[in-house]
Order: sequence, then C-alpha cells, then structure tokens
Amino acid sequence: MVSDEEAELIQSAYHRGGELAAVAELRRVFPVFQGNERAVDAVRMIAGWRRAQVADAVARRSARTTGDPA
Repeated sequence: MVSDEEAELIQSAYHRGGELAAVAELRRVFPVFQGNERAVDAVRMIAGWRRAQVADAVARRSARTTGDPA
C-alpha cells in the first residue's frame, strides 16, 4: 500500500525529473522493487493518481480489512 506522502514523493520526482527520477524514488521508498520494469509500471500508475483517488483507495482497503462498509 502506498501512503499519501509516498505517492507525493514519487509524483514530485516524476514532475521534477521524469520517469527515471521517479523510478529511483520509488525504489528508495520501496526497496522490494529490484528491477526497473515493474518499477516503471508502478511509477506510471502512481504518477497518474489524484489525491482523491488515493484517499478513496485507502478507504476501500481499510473497509475491507476492518469489515466496515465503504
């Protein structure tokens, strides 16, 4: 799961330095990404998120894990 802060770091790197900079930031935040292929896919997805989309995704995930309807 990606927090708002992590998404903002990655989006900021993407807007400042492009895809490669965002991949580097993603791999710094999430060391599990060993190769660039999956990291690039993740960066492209995160770079396109809007704040409301992040909040909705977090709320849906939270509701699933706690059993509360969202």
